[in-house]
Amino acid sequence: METRFKKKSQLIDIGITVVAVVLSIGTMLYGISQFGLDDAWPELVLNLFYIACLIMMGLYFFKFLDSMRFNYWSSICVGITVLLRDILFAPPLENYPIRLICLTLSVTLLLMLTFFYARKDWKSYTKRNLWMLFIIDMIIAGLYHFVIVYNPVNEYTTYLLTEIWIRPTIIYGLVACFVSGREEQE
Repeated sequence: METRFKKKSQLIDIGITVVAVVLSIGTMLYGISQFGLDDAWPELVLNLFYIACLIMMGLYFFKFLDSMRFNYWSSICVGITVLLRDILFAPPLENYPIRLICLTLSVTLLLMLTFFYARKDWKSYTKRNLWMLFIIDMIIAGLYHFVIVYNPVNEYTTYLLTEIWIRPTIIYGLVACFVSGREEQE
């Protein structure tokens, strides 16, 4: 099978993403089985979108999916997870300023995704703009991590910490694919 990327650094980026996401999703599925579907069904819904992103990355890597479809559908999946986890069903944070910062950054991330993928000429987007998606999601995850570590909620804390870092890892892989795809076409 022919792969889309040939450089070692590109293969390492994709490999890191796949291994981290598979381990994280496996941990979350174990947590869902441990705590039951009644308590953890939102995590199962998010995991379905994460798995879809992982499958699309694989299809893109092996040239079964073109850049336009990959960018469109992966942005839809990531946008839905931002909307569900961080905006509509945001975790209750006792610290109001951190909650407001997380909500503002989540809306900014959703707007950036919408702006980037709604453009017809998405290839004109710069690498800096693409990496800003990743940086903003890392800041959101870092703030959630800070709040959860210093205010442990309950027995779900370990699984919440795992779930928080899945999306930034996926965005890292997606951005690496976008950047590599742009370099390949230039």
